[in-house]
Amino acid sequence: MAYSISFLRRFVFAASAFALGQVAVQSEVKLPSVFSDHMVLQQGMRLSVWGWADSSEAVSVSIAGQTKKTKAAKDGAWKVQIKPLKASKAPVAFTVKGSSNSIDFQDVLVGEVWLCSGQSNMEWTVANSNNPNEEISNAKHPLIRHIKIPHRPSAKVESDVTTDGWLVCSPKTVANFTAVGYFFARNLLDEIDVPIGLLGCNWGGTRIEPWTTPSGFKSVPALKEIADNLDQYPQKRDNGSINHQSALALHNGMISPINPYGIRGALWYQGESNNGEGMLYYEKKKALIEGWRDIWNNKKLPFYFVQLAPYKYGNRNPHDLAGIWQAQLATLEVPYTGMAVTTDIGNTRDIHPRNKQEVGRRLALWALTKDYGKKGIEYSGPLFKSARFRKSTASVRFTHADGLKSTNGQALSHWEVAGEDEKFAAAQAEIKGNTVVARSDTVKKPKFVRFGYHQEAEPNLANGVGLPASPFTTSEVK
Repeated sequence: MAYSISFLRRFVFAASAFALGQVAVQSEVKLPSVFSDHMVLQQGMRLSVWGWADSSEAVSVSIAGQTKKTKAAKDGAWKVQIKPLKASKAPVAFTVKGSSNSIDFQDVLVGEVWLCSGQSNMEWTVANSNNPNEEISNAKHPLIRHIKIPHRPSAKVESDVTTDGWLVCSPKTVANFTAVGYFFARNLLDEIDVPIGLLGCNWGGTRIEPWTTPSGFKSVPALKEIADNLDQYPQKRDNGSINHQSALALHNGMISPINPYGIRGALWYQGESNNGEGMLYYEKKKALIEGWRDIWNNKKLPFYFVQLAPYKYGNRNPHDLAGIWQAQLATLEVPYTGMAVTTDIGNTRDIHPRNKQEVGRRLALWALTKDYGKKGIEYSGPLFKSARFRKSTASVRFTHADGLKSTNGQALSHWEVAGEDEKFAAAQAEIKGNTVVARSDTVKKPKFVRFGYHQEAEPNLANGVGLPASPFTTSEVK
């Protein structure tokens, strides 16, 4: 068959162009979407930067004067470690180069990064919190940045997820930020004056299990049934879709794509969807914490959480929520954890209390004291320490109890005592120094004592700075 020279030339040119185009597409270096313009990088710790390229392709990463070089593995994955960076309110250079392309990230700051996870009370936005118009119009804080990870359950561990990237806090953007995270960040910014980054990785209505890692489940003996059957999770629905409430589903689809992006710690607001589980929830929280510390390779990763607010859960046993409170209180036994109590700022008819400003402030008190070296701050309300039973009284000691008081000037409320039969009766209680002494005319020899142990209880005990006492019981949670 004969071809003209001009045809052959056109064919060769087209084929060459196609081949060059293919090479260009295949060899473009790429990073996960958690890296974007306006991001905040964590100060003071070694940072991982990772992505994909062609097999064996040379990759160069330059950040704030540091340059690290590597080659992509056979599967195209690459990762480098950056030495600790100093906080910077001025943008730092961040460039990633492959053999055929270069990515120059713009407006990159260095400061403190916090993961903001949980269910709807963490996902709750600034626009739906108290004083939204005022909060939005005053949100001129360009050093606060936020990125929202979309809802995405997955059957397998994902390496990336599509996002809208990091957003700079302003009246135009803040409305959809996590409110708890934003108010936490604002309090931190006022005190430590460095950029604050928020990873909004949350989903309303979710249980704790889908957020937990395989290693987390394996670390807690009480969860052996799940740990021994991880190959059966996440579960699928009849239509083939992933059940986002089943174990591993959101770890796979939402946490894994942002790991190991550098973070200082995690904020957690969740538990409503596990209501009724009592102390089993404590075991699940231990698994969540241990798992996140494992995948971020930080055994001391701070984990600060919100104790649920009082709320009337329909026809549920009114003590179910108190069982979750006890589980949350017990979680403070895990090192490097902290809890913001909210019994005084809730709404028993609204599962989404609007005062997220105070929730964020109370979480920030823990971080400022434990992570940022601020002195002279009372960061917690009274926490149960011990109980002593003498004749007809129960004497309860608390930590964080300086200046114990009734917040409304009335008699202390929501105290109960019980004898050997564990039948609790209302008790009168009075403050004696840093101790509360409770007694009941109907319980002659108390053996157990509890406080605020009802889903609608809004007790009035606080310490001298007005932080409320956590509910507790000395009896077994049932």
